[in-house]
Amino acid sequence: MGKLQVAPERDIEMSNKGNENIMPLTRSFKEFVKSRIEQDPKFRQAMFQEAVQTLIEGDVDTAKAVLRDYINATIGFPALAEATKMPPKSLMRMFGPNGNPTAVNLFGVIVALQDKTGVHLEVHAVEAA
Repeated sequence: MGKLQVAPERDIEMSNKGNENIMPLTRSFKEFVKSRIEQDPKFRQAMFQEAVQTLIEGDVDTAKAVLRDYINATIGFPALAEATKMPPKSLMRMFGPNGNPTAVNLFGVIVALQDKTGVHLEVHAVEAA
């Protein structure tokens, strides 16, 4: 399976396997994540990378939750709506627990997040273990 890397040539690995029961985040934890993202570029990169890597691995629900938190902690849904030309409420529903984003919308969001946050991802193939 391939491994996702932060461009250029920055490789940060995180794992979210075995995370079957996802609990809703508390407000204080969300505030902690937002503050950490604002202050720590490596954390910002790792969170975005983890969201996309989780998506590639097929755990769409976890990927949507991480992307939702990443969006809230970085540019917010109003700015994302402007960048993607999609209504903010549609974007919020798309990344909600019952959201079902199309590939076109999902990759449009990923492109917009890369442009707006300055975190660019690359995909590199690796041998399966």
